[in-house]
Amino acid sequence: MPTHALDRRIVLRASAALALAGATLFAWQGARAGPQYLRDGLALGGYDAVGYFDSGDAIRGDRRYAHDWNGATWHFASAGNRDRFAADPTAYAPEYDGFCAYAAASGYKADADPEAWSIVDGRLYVNYSAGIKRRWERDIAGYVAKADARWPSVNP
Repeated sequence: MPTHALDRRIVLRASAALALAGATLFAWQGARAGPQYLRDGLALGGYDAVGYFDSGDAIRGDRRYAHDWNGATWHFASAGNRDRFAADPTAYAPEYDGFCAYAAASGYKADADPEAWSIVDGRLYVNYSAGIKRRWERDIAGYVAKADARWPSVNP
């Protein structure tokens, strides 16, 4: 076999091995990168997760009332809200790691707008946009059932 043919096969095999290693590393880092509901480095883009439940509105948190949980920094409008969250974060954190609930029901991840939200059966859901939220509201129970079933494969 000519030397240049052998060299080409070695280069192709090495390239394939590097591509596979890169893809594996990328997948591993993605799985280990922490919550994906971060926006501007903040969970829920700095909105107060407890505020949705208390005020019935999307309210911005304040960095003076920050709390780190699950690999993210959360901001709250008051020390009381921060302390309530710290005592039971899963009671207030959005479902599907803060990704769009409609997208989760459809079998994929999409960013969410913290102002396109709803609370259903005591759980916080966020959606991609106000328009997607309106679509979500047409069959919330159905979308929740689909998202709950699909989320483990969407977010392995």
